[in-house]
Parts: sequence; C-alpha cells; structure tokens
Amino acid sequence: MRLEFVRLRRIMKMHNGYLTEQYENGYTPNPDILCNKYIKFDHFFNFACNKLQADAIATGHYVRTSFGSYLEHFKPDTNVSLFQARDAEKDQTFFLCQVPQQALRYSMFPLGEYLKKDVKQIAWKAGLDKVALKRESRGICFVGKRNFQNFISKYISDKPGDFVDLDDGRVVGKHMGFHHWTIGQNIKISGFPAAYYVYKKDINTNNIIVVKGTHNSALYSELIITETPYWISSEPEFNSFSRLLNCDLRFQHRDPLVSCTVHKNLKNQLIIQLSQPLRAITEGQFVTLYNGEECLGSAVISYCGPSYYSLNQEVKMDHYRGNNETQKRIADASI
Repeated sequence: MRLEFVRLRRIMKMHNGYLTEQYENGYTPNPDILCNKYIKFDHFFNFACNKLQADAIATGHYVRTSFGSYLEHFKPDTNVSLFQARDAEKDQTFFLCQVPQQALRYSMFPLGEYLKKDVKQIAWKAGLDKVALKRESRGICFVGKRNFQNFISKYISDKPGDFVDLDDGRVVGKHMGFHHWTIGQNIKISGFPAAYYVYKKDINTNNIIVVKGTHNSALYSELIITETPYWISSEPEFNSFSRLLNCDLRFQHRDPLVSCTVHKNLKNQLIIQLSQPLRAITEGQFVTLYNGEECLGSAVISYCGPSYYSLNQEVKMDHYRGNNETQKRIADASI
C-alpha cells in the first residue's frame, strides 16, 4: 500500500516515572491501562492529529462508542460514551477505562461490532492467512513475551526482605524486592504442607506477609476505597437522598462483573461495597464501573479491606454483608 511506517519511542519516560515509583512503594499498577492513557491515546493520538494532520485514529480494540465504529454518529457538542464490545469474551473496555475524552471522541474502533471469529474469517477471505492464524496476544503492554520479573529488574534495584507467615509470624523464606510480587501470588516455596500466597507488603519492615492456601480468607474483601475517579463521558447521577450509586464493577480484565454500591465522600474518593467478596484486591490497580454495557469510568484502588480473616468470617461467595450506614460513616471519615 506504500504507507509510511513511523515508530514512536516513548517507553523509557514511562518507566522512569509513575510506574517505577509505584512498584518501588509496593503497589501494583496496570501497565496496559496506563499505556493506553499516556501513550496510545495521548502521545500517539496527538502525533497523528497534530503532526500528520489526521482527522481521527483507528485501533483494533474490541470496544464500541456512542459515536459509532467510524464516527458516523459524531456530534461536535456532545461527549462520547464507551461501551462494551459485541464480543463479550474479547471486550477491552477495562483497558480503555482511563482514555481521555478528547482522544476517545476522535477514535474509531472497527472491530467493536464484530465477533473475533468473524474477524478471522474476514482475514481468511482477504488472503491474510498469517493474521488469521496468529495466536492471541496476552503479554503485558510494552513487555510482550519477556519475563516480567527480569524486565522490571532492569529499572528497579532489588531490596531483599523476608516472607513472614501471617498466622505465627515465622520467617518462611526470602524475597528480592516488592516489585517481584503482587497480592494473591503464589511464592512457590517448597518444604511446606500448603502453598503460600502474598497477603500484604509491609513498607516499614520490607517484609511480605504470606498466608496458606489460595482461598485463604485473608485474601478476600468486599470493601474498596479509591482515589478520585475518572468519568469517561460525565459523572453518573448519584441518588440525591442516599448519595449512593448502584452499578457493576470489574477488578480484572477477564473477571465477571460484580454488582456494587458506590458512595463518594467529601474527599472525592469512592467507597465501594461489593455484593460478594473478591480475591486479591490490590492497591494501585484499577476498578472499572459499568451501567449495563456502558463503561462509566474507573479509579485507582488506594485501600481494600477489612479482609474476611480480620473479621473472622468464612468466605461465602453468595454472602452479602453490605451496610449503607456503616459505609457512609467510613466514607466521610479521615482515611
């Protein structure tokens, strides 16, 4: 097609800033969401529109917008809304939950109305055999197939510490730094009757607290507190009397939606009460909120808990422990 190929290099700046700082402090950010926010739909978008004089950009994300796949419903005086793809299994709204409104307004998503199997059929008919046979890409954005621990170690120095059992306080192993581990991860230490999983990172002692068993009650919680949320189109309407919003939440890309009740406190934080406990809710990660098929927006998790372990409760997925009055008192208190 004789199209010019332009390569933009923006990775080093991203690593040396926010991501590196978050990993060093024990948090686990989401590189894919941040890559879309700061690189694809910021740096790349502005380069295409300002340098190349493009009217819009197009990507292969499986999402839909209120402006249509090709901006056929574009309205200059209206904000655009983000919707789940027709193919629910391939939906990528989770990864676009922080995309700036200005970039989203001028973005086309041709695959949003198609099923993945139909896209492969189109590729076959067009003679694009390699594209049709290409395996799914599940690597972390800008890391790809490389080992993540080896990759991140190039940017963050190791800081050894102990793995400490939550129940009895004994040291069960050594770790080489917070950045190698995330909440809920199997630490894979042999010699014990049960596998250990990461429960908490203690920034003061540089120890990682671990628990026995992948479904340990310490790994489950149904209360989330976030930083200031980002609303994609506009802030949804909270109930004027209760100050609550009923919607659905997703914590990880392929996880099913979980119904929740959201309260916004005086600090503009979100206090989210889940209808059922979730495993390994991780500070620094994002939660996305949905109303039906619309992705309303997202926020970074700043705190989760208390865990079922601290409440001395067993994990029962159909058990709902919501209490709006308690939630409001927590919400307006200093956190």
